[in-house]
Amino acid sequence: DGEFLWQSAHPKLASGRVNDWPLQGVCSTPAVEGDRVYAQLELPEGAAVESTAAAAMLIEQAAERLRTELDAEIEPEGGSVIVNMLSSIGVAVEREGPSRGGGGGRSHFAEVVIELRPLAERGNISAKTVARRWRELTGNIPDAVRVSFNADAWSAGEPINYQLSGRDVDQLRAAATDLRGELSRYGGVFDISDSFRAGKQELKLTLLPEARNLGLTLNDLARQTRNAFYGIEAQRVQRGQDDVRVMIRLPEAERKSIGNLEDMYIRTPTGTEVPFYSVARFEVDRGFASIRRVDGRRVINVSADVDRSQVSPEEINASIQREVIPRLKREYRGLDIGLSGEQEERARAMGGLGAAAILALIIIYALLAIPLRSYAQPMVIMSVIPFGAVGAIVGHWIMGQTLVFFSLLGIVALSGVVVNSSLVLVDYVNRQRRAGVPLMEAVLESGVVRFRPILLTSSTTFIGLVPLMSNATPATAFVVPMAIALGFGVLFATFITLFLVPALYKMIEDWFGWDAIAQGMAEPEAASAG
Repeated sequence: DGEFLWQSAHPKLASGRVNDWPLQGVCSTPAVEGDRVYAQLELPEGAAVESTAAAAMLIEQAAERLRTELDAEIEPEGGSVIVNMLSSIGVAVEREGPSRGGGGGRSHFAEVVIELRPLAERGNISAKTVARRWRELTGNIPDAVRVSFNADAWSAGEPINYQLSGRDVDQLRAAATDLRGELSRYGGVFDISDSFRAGKQELKLTLLPEARNLGLTLNDLARQTRNAFYGIEAQRVQRGQDDVRVMIRLPEAERKSIGNLEDMYIRTPTGTEVPFYSVARFEVDRGFASIRRVDGRRVINVSADVDRSQVSPEEINASIQREVIPRLKREYRGLDIGLSGEQEERARAMGGLGAAAILALIIIYALLAIPLRSYAQPMVIMSVIPFGAVGAIVGHWIMGQTLVFFSLLGIVALSGVVVNSSLVLVDYVNRQRRAGVPLMEAVLESGVVRFRPILLTSSTTFIGLVPLMSNATPATAFVVPMAIALGFGVLFATFITLFLVPALYKMIEDWFGWDAIAQGMAEPEAASAG
C-alpha cells in the first residue's frame, strides 16, 4: 500500500505510519555517494598535534578492523575492499586532489580517508553503509568536539541544518545545546554538532580604579604585559637571505607561569613602578575560535545527518519546526531560527524552478498558438502534460526510487516532450478538416493513422533511457531520477494522448458551438484566395 512502519525514539514520531512511497522526502536533494569515505575529527582549539595524531590513530585502527571484516564477508578477488587509506593532520584532504588546505594548519584538526573498490567489486555494499560501520567501530573519542563520517561525492549541504542568530552569544550557545539535545532524541539522526568553537585559553586583564588615579590606561597595561612575555622588537639583523629579529623580553625563568604575571611591575606615566596586582586583575577564560555574523547578528549553526532508510529529513524538520522551535523562541527572547544547508538550497532551487517552469509553459503555449491560429488548440495539446507528470511519479514507484529534486527537473523537461504526440494528432485532424472530411471521421482516423509513429517514437525514447535508469553507478546516480521521470512520463502520456486529445478536440466544438478548425484555417485560405 506504499507505506511502511518505522520506529523512532522521539515520542512525537514513535510508532508513526509514514508514507514512504514515493513522496516521503519529495523534492529533497539527496547527496550522491562516491567511492571514498571521509572521517573528520576536531579536538578543542589549541590541542597539541600529538593529541590529535593519537585520536586520528584510533580512527585508523577502526578502519583496519573494518577492512578485515569486509574482506571476510565479501572475499574480493585481487586485493582488499579498502584500496587506500590516507591520514592528514591539520589540513583537510582535497576531494579531487592531494589537499585543498581547508584545515589551515590547525593542530586540533585531522581527517582520515579510505578509498573503496568500485561498487560492483565490493558486493554492492554502499559507501554509506561502510561509513556507518566505520562510525560504529570507532566509537567515542575522548575530548573530541566533533567526529563525522561522510561518504558523499556531492551534496547540497547537511540534511538537517538550523541557523540560530541573536545578539547574546551565551544565549546562542544555550539554545544550540538545547536544540542538539532535541535532535538526539530522534531515531536515525547522527553526527549532531554545532558551529560554535571555543578558542584557546587566554588571560583577560581588568584595570582597577586605583590604576586610573595613577594615569594608567588599559592600553598601557596590555602593551607592557605583551612586551614582557612575548617581547618587543629591538632591531633586525640581516644574515644572508634571512632576516633575524632581535626581541627584548623577560628572562625565561620570569615568564614561565601565571605567577610571574602577579610578580610583574607596571610602569606609570610618571616613571614609577607599581606591582601588577595593585593596579589590575586577570582571569583565565577561553576566547572564540571564530565569530560568524549575518546581518550584524551572531550566528551558530546546528547540523546533523540522517539515515534516510529510517526516516526522512523532512519528517525531522517538520517535527522540529512544529514542536521545538516555538518553545526555543519563547525561552530565548530575541532568538531567530532559520533553515540552512540542504533545506535552504532546496527552497531556493524550488523557487527558481517553479518560476522557470511557468515561463516555459507560457512559451510553449505561444509557440503552439501562433502557427495554429487558435487559443483553444494549444490547451488541447498541452492537456497531456499533467498526465506525463503522473507517469513520472508512477515510474519512480515502479523503480523503487524516491521523488527528489532531480526528478522535478525531468518532469519540467518532460513538458516539452509529451506535447509532440498530441501535436501530431491535432495537426492531422486540421489537415483532414481542410480537405473537407467531417469532424468525427477526422478525429477517429487521426488515432488510427498516427498510432504507429506515435507509439514508435515514444517506445524508442523509453528504451533509450532504460540503460541509464537501471545504472547503479554512484557517478550517474543524480541523473537516474531525471531519466525515470522522462522515460515513464513519455510512455504514460503516449497512451493518454491517443484517447484524451481526440476527445478534447471534439468537446471544444461541442462546447463553443463553432468549428475550431474552419475558423482557424479557412479564413487564412480565403484571404489568400482573394
